[in-house]
Amino acid sequence: MGRRRWTILACCALFAVWTASAQAEAWTKTDQKLPMSDGAQIATSFYEPVTAPPVGGWPAIVMFHGLGGTRASMNTIAELTFANEGYAVLTFDFRGHGESGGLFDLDGPREVQDVKEMLDWLGTHPELDKAHIGGWGISLGGGALWASLKAGLPFAAAEVNETWTDLYPALAPGNLSKSGAIFQFLNSVPVDRTAPELNVIKNDALNSTNVGSLHALADSRSVKDALRYITTPVLIFQGRRDFAFGLDQGIKAYTELAGPKRLYIGDFGHAPSTFPGPDIGVVFAEASDWFGRFLKNDANGIDTRKPVELAPDPFREAQNVSYAGLPRKATVKTKTAKLGKTFGSRGKLVTTFKLPRRKLETFGAPVVTVTASTKTQAKQLVAVLEAVAPNGTATIVSEGGTLLPTASKAWTVSFQLIWDATLIVRGSKLRLTLSWTSTAQNSANLLYLTGVPDGSSLTVKSAYVTLPVLKQPISG
Repeated sequence: MGRRRWTILACCALFAVWTASAQAEAWTKTDQKLPMSDGAQIATSFYEPVTAPPVGGWPAIVMFHGLGGTRASMNTIAELTFANEGYAVLTFDFRGHGESGGLFDLDGPREVQDVKEMLDWLGTHPELDKAHIGGWGISLGGGALWASLKAGLPFAAAEVNETWTDLYPALAPGNLSKSGAIFQFLNSVPVDRTAPELNVIKNDALNSTNVGSLHALADSRSVKDALRYITTPVLIFQGRRDFAFGLDQGIKAYTELAGPKRLYIGDFGHAPSTFPGPDIGVVFAEASDWFGRFLKNDANGIDTRKPVELAPDPFREAQNVSYAGLPRKATVKTKTAKLGKTFGSRGKLVTTFKLPRRKLETFGAPVVTVTASTKTQAKQLVAVLEAVAPNGTATIVSEGGTLLPTASKAWTVSFQLIWDATLIVRGSKLRLTLSWTSTAQNSANLLYLTGVPDGSSLTVKSAYVTLPVLKQPISG
């Protein structure tokens, strides 16, 4: 399916449901529960084309939904896309989700075993091509697909969307938990449907304590160390602005994967973005091409195009730019602001920096460097970075935090913010908010929620910011 047709479909009704007559012409759908080897029942929907299978059988696609969701969202996508393109499609509810039994365990070994058993079930269908089964996963589902590849499950092609390769630094960069994001994630599944090993670490995950155990659990759910051994063709979709799973997650996968690979950086993701985004037509056009190439052996050319593609923001399809590798970057460093200001446990410090009078587009992780002192051994520091346009409109460029040295009363610390790609329009200033939580910048900014004890204070002597930017901005 070409990009033009997909763009038209997306603009009209990407997530509309097909009419019953159109469904009947294309595929049949069977809802059923599959028994797993431990007795849990996994709820599934299975789509098959109604026409006779090709020689060798139908290729198939397994679709993995996101945290707190159900297969219903995957069914909507399948009914508009892959089920109409000559694939059998299997969707399912993760354990602890929807109509499935069992306990949710964050893409743990039991959930990977579920995937294996569902692949085995697909293998009992003589009308399917067992050597050409693909996987499509989003967020939690993308993590499960990575875990399946790490375990050696025989997917012939994979597509991962807005997900992680290394879970611990994604959610606790610098050992400081993104407590707001983690709170929302942990409350997406009821306690009584969650595995005990996840329930017992919730307080530690929110408060950046017992980091060794958190690190061990997150590492066991990460693919980072296995990427160089994975030869399955993988298409990586990562959002330009995703404050849960930043650009570094997709870039690490693209850089280290051993097999055929492609990286699309687009206008979608977790907050502050959404899925679907305005480039959804291009996203699914590429998704169709990738599966067509590696599940049907279509010579559609996606594997010969430049392998890295970046969408502009605001999105205009004609302005997408492709690269032979990662785009070239430069560095913009602000002047050091001499501050000498103190804020308490409910306070904040705000300062602004001049920027070069040209359009800038960040690509990577901004770095904040602060020289400060404390009499209270304050635990943490959070920074929110905004671009303030000439008309006064403010856009969060990035944010992040760090635990502070407790053995010293005065120090200089540099820490990375979230990796992303953000347009900074010509004439903008850079505004930096320093505090204990992200809510100090705006009460609706819920990324870092956990504060510090009353009586804490911090005196900031100076600060500056280093921005990684595209040598050639593409947005605006």
